[in-house]
Amino acid sequence: MSRKDVIAGERNEAGIAAALDLLRQQFGERFQTGQSFREQHAHTTTYLPAQLPDGVVFVQSTEDVQAVVRLCAAHKVPMVPFGVGTSLEGQVNAAHGGISIDFSRMDKVLQVNAEDLDCTVQPGVTREALNTYLRDTGLFFPIDPGANATLGGMASTRASGTNAVRYGTMKDNVLALSVVTAEGEVIRTAQRARKSAAGYDLTRLFIGAEGTLGIITALTLKLQGIPEKIGGGIAQFPDLKSACDAVILTIQMGIPMARIELMDEVQVGACNAYSGLTLDEKPTLFLEFHGTEQSVAQQCDQFAAIAAEFGAQSLRFTADPQERAQIWKARHNAYWAGRALRPDLSGLSTDVCVPISRLADCVAETQRDLRESGLLAPIVGHVGDGNFHLLMLFDDESEADVERVEAFMARLSARALAMDGTCTGEHGVGQGKMSYLEAELGGALAVMRQVKRGLDPDNIFNPGKIFRL
Repeated sequence: MSRKDVIAGERNEAGIAAALDLLRQQFGERFQTGQSFREQHAHTTTYLPAQLPDGVVFVQSTEDVQAVVRLCAAHKVPMVPFGVGTSLEGQVNAAHGGISIDFSRMDKVLQVNAEDLDCTVQPGVTREALNTYLRDTGLFFPIDPGANATLGGMASTRASGTNAVRYGTMKDNVLALSVVTAEGEVIRTAQRARKSAAGYDLTRLFIGAEGTLGIITALTLKLQGIPEKIGGGIAQFPDLKSACDAVILTIQMGIPMARIELMDEVQVGACNAYSGLTLDEKPTLFLEFHGTEQSVAQQCDQFAAIAAEFGAQSLRFTADPQERAQIWKARHNAYWAGRALRPDLSGLSTDVCVPISRLADCVAETQRDLRESGLLAPIVGHVGDGNFHLLMLFDDESEADVERVEAFMARLSARALAMDGTCTGEHGVGQGKMSYLEAELGGALAVMRQVKRGLDPDNIFNPGKIFRL
C-alpha cells in the first residue's frame, strides 16, 4: 500500500458539469452536491487521502440506477457505487471525480424462498438487517465481515469474515446478480438453481470486481438453517506458533469449526482494556461450533485434545448465549480496541492470506518483522482459512513513519506471495493494493484489462481501482 497509488485521474469537466445539471433536474432533492454529502461519500477507513465525488445521487430502484448510468454514459462521467463506506482500500474514492451512487434507500428484502434456502435482496440491505428479517424463518445469512456492511458492497469486495471457515465467502453464497451494464441495460447472471453449467460464470465475474464492471441492483443469496446448538470457547497458548499449529491440525482433522479466530498478545491486551475482558495477555483462539447437542459436544472434545497437544494453558467452553455474545462482540470490536491503544495515532488495517500449512510460518515471520521495525500492530485473524490482519498504528503526518509502514506492508505482501498466498484475503484491492497485484497475478492482469475494456469501454465504472488502464 502506498499513497502514490492514490492519484487523481483525468477529469471530464464539461461532461461532469452537464451531468450535474441533468441529475439535479431529474432527481431533485435526491441529488446532492453539498460539501458534507460529498465528504461522507469519499471517506476511507485507511490513511489514504479522500477523493470527493462531484455529486451524490440517492437511488431507490433499478430504474433509477439505469437512468443514472445512461445519463453518465452519454457524458462519459465516472460513477462510484456506495453502500455504507466500510471498505478498507479506498474503493469509494472518486479518483476521476464524477457521481457517487448511494444505495442506502435500496434496502428491501424482495423475496425469501424458505424451502429452497435462498432470498433475493436489494444491494443496500445490510447483513444485520437481513438476519433480523429472517429471524422468524429459522434461517440466517452466514457471511460476517464484522462491520454491518451492505450486501451489495460485500459482493463487490468478495467479503468473507469470521464464519468463512465453515460457510465460505461471498463467492460461495451468491447464486445470482442483477447488474446494470454500461449501456444502461439490466442483465441477470444466473437463475436460482444451486448449480449450473450454462455458459460463463458471470456471477463470479462481478463478485469482487469492486464496481468496475457494472452496478449490482439485486442479489440472490444462499441461506442456512440456524443451528440447533451453538457452542463457543476460548483457548490460550504459550506462543503464536502453538496457537497457529493447533488451528492447522484442527482444519486438517476435518473438525467442522464455524469460527476459529486468532488474537496475538497485543490484541488481547487491547480487548481486555476496551471490552472488559479478563484474559491473560497470551495468544488466544476464539472458537465457535455449530450443530446438534451431540455433535457440538464432540467437536469441543476433539478440539480440547488438539489444544492440549500444543500446550494450551487455559481452555474453556460455553453454551451460554450471553457469554458467547460478549466474546464475539469483543472480537468484532478488535479494530476499535486496537485504535484505543494509541488514540493519538492513525490506524491502517491490512490483511494477507496464505495456504493453511504456511500460516504459522507467515505469522511468526511477520511478528519478527514488526519487532525489528519497531512498529506497533496488533494481529487478529480468520485463521481457519489462513487469513490474518494487522492494524498498523503510526503517525500519518510523519513521512518517516509512513515510509516505514509502507516498506513493512511491501515485505508483508511479498512474504505472503512467496508462500503461495495473496496480498489480500478479503479487503480487496481498491487503490491501496494496486502496486502488489502485478507481482501476484502477472499476465492475468492483461486479461482483466481486456474484460474491463470490453464491458466498460469508456472507463466510467469506478475508474482508478484494482489496476490502471
